[in-house]
Amino acid sequence: MNLYYGEIKTPIGTMLAVSDGEGLVRIDYGGFSQNEESLIKWTKRFLENVQLTHAEDKVSHVNKQLNEYFRKERVEFDFEYSFYGTDFQKNVWQVLVDELPFGKVKSYKEIAIAIGNPRAVRAVGGAVNKNPFSIVVPCHRVMGADGKLIGYNGGLDKKEYLLKHEEILL
Repeated sequence: MNLYYGEIKTPIGTMLAVSDGEGLVRIDYGGFSQNEESLIKWTKRFLENVQLTHAEDKVSHVNKQLNEYFRKERVEFDFEYSFYGTDFQKNVWQVLVDELPFGKVKSYKEIAIAIGNPRAVRAVGGAVNKNPFSIVVPCHRVMGADGKLIGYNGGLDKKEYLLKHEEILL
């Protein structure tokens, strides 16, 4: 299987977009050199015989939409993407997509309730941390029960930037 990657420059740093040629399979903070080891580990877990190829053209539509988001010209993304993870993780990520529109936040507890498992708050936190689509699947919109910024794979500085960008935090 071929995976194609390209780097995207954003106001919060470089991001790595990875596509299978049909749709996106990951967006991560950092460039290829920073993500190569974890990307290879991830592909071994979820895919077979992966060949990684640098091909900016395969992710140019993602670059365009992310830049529109940062220019406040877009609040939703409409490119194809596929989740690779456990069933539990996929359920959590789908709730993030379905129930956290631009400008809204939920707590980890509210996400646990939404997936039908109100006691799984810590597990929800783990799934949110493994979100393979930074920004697109809006894990930055998940807050602590007390409304505090906690836990963000990209770093709390990026989470704060995104929430201010969306005018959630002023």
